[in-house]
Amino acid sequence: MIPLFKVAMSPAAMGRIADVFSSGMMVHGPTVGAFEEALRRVVGNPHLAAVNNGTSALHLAMRLAADPGPGAEPRPAGRDEVLATPLTFEAANFAVLANGLRLRWVDVDPGTFTIDLDDLARKISPATAAISLVHWAGYPVDLDRLSRILDDAEAAHGHRPLVVEDCAHAWGTTLRGRRLGNHGNVCIFSFHALKHLTCGTGGMITLPDQRMHERVQLLRWLGIDRRADRINASYDVPEWGYNFQLNDIAAAMGLANLEIVDENLRRHRANAAYYDEELAGVTGLELTDRAPGHDSSFWLYPLKVRDRDAFMRKMTEAGIAVTRFVRRNDWHSAVREFRVPLPGLDGVYDQMVYIPVGWWLTEEDRAYVAKTIRAGW
Repeated sequence: MIPLFKVAMSPAAMGRIADVFSSGMMVHGPTVGAFEEALRRVVGNPHLAAVNNGTSALHLAMRLAADPGPGAEPRPAGRDEVLATPLTFEAANFAVLANGLRLRWVDVDPGTFTIDLDDLARKISPATAAISLVHWAGYPVDLDRLSRILDDAEAAHGHRPLVVEDCAHAWGTTLRGRRLGNHGNVCIFSFHALKHLTCGTGGMITLPDQRMHERVQLLRWLGIDRRADRINASYDVPEWGYNFQLNDIAAAMGLANLEIVDENLRRHRANAAYYDEELAGVTGLELTDRAPGHDSSFWLYPLKVRDRDAFMRKMTEAGIAVTRFVRRNDWHSAVREFRVPLPGLDGVYDQMVYIPVGWWLTEEDRAYVAKTIRAGW
C-alpha cells in the first residue's frame, strides 16, 4: 500500500536524544532553548515559544483572545465570538470552547478549502473577539486581503479582532515570498509525528510582539517565571497558566529533523507539481484553485471527485491509501447550537479526498497513482 503519511525522522535524531539522556536534563532544559533559537532563525520571528503539542498552542492562542491579561483593559461584555472554519481538526475549535468563547462558523471557499474571506467580512461584528483560520493542506489564506478586511472592520466597529493562524499543515508555506509566522498575527504550528517537521509530539506558537511573547512564556508553565528564585520560594504568580512545556527529548528530535525538512518539503512540492500536470482535465475530477504567490507546503494533496466512494474503493483496491481526512466540525453534537447554513462547504464536502503526495513517494509511485486515477473509477 502506498501510504498517505510517514514519519520523517533524521538519522541524527538518536544521537541527539542520547546526548539529552547523558545530560540528565530532560524537561525544558538547554535543548529546548537551542531548538527555539534554531526556529527563530528559520521562521524569521524572534517572538516564539515551543510547547508540548499544537493543541496546547491553540489553547494559548485562544487564552490571548479570551483574556487580555494582567494590567490590560478587560474584554468588553458580549465580545465573545470567534469566527472559525468548520473544516479543520477538532482541536482548533474545541480550544475556542475551552476558553469560554462562542463559535460562529464561516463558510469554506470551495475552490481552495480555506476560509471564505467574503463570508468572513460579512460576519465580523462588535461581538468578534478573534478570527481562527486554517492554512488547509498547507495552502495559505490570503492574509493581505484579510488585513484589508480587518482595516474596514476596525473603522466600522472600533476594534480589531485577534487573528489566530493555524499553520499545523503549513511548515514552510509562504505567501508572496513571506513565510507564515511573520504577518502580525498569532500563529500555531504542530510538530506531530506526521507533520513536515516532527518532534514526535510538539508545537510552537509565534506572536506579533514582545508583550504577548513574554506572557505566553509564563502561561506555558503555570504562570511561573523560570528566572524566579524557586529555591527560596520567593516568587509570585500574577496569572495562572498551564503545563504546556516542551521537553528536551522532543526538542532533540526537532533539531535533528530541521536538517532534513527542507529537502522533504521540496519533494512534497515536486510531487504536487507532477500531479498538477498529470491530473489536469481528468473526467470527474477537479483540482483545487491556486493563486500566484501562494506557495503551499502540500502536506496534503486535495482533490474534488465525483462519486467519491467509488474513487476511494478503486484506489484502495489498487494499493493506494486515500482519505476524507476530517469530519466537518459543525456536524458534531457538541457544537450543534452554532450550526448555520454553509453553502460553499455543503457543495464540496462530499467530493473532498486526499491522495499521497509525501517525500516517501518514488517517481514510480507517483506515476502509478496518476495512471490509476486517469484510468477512471
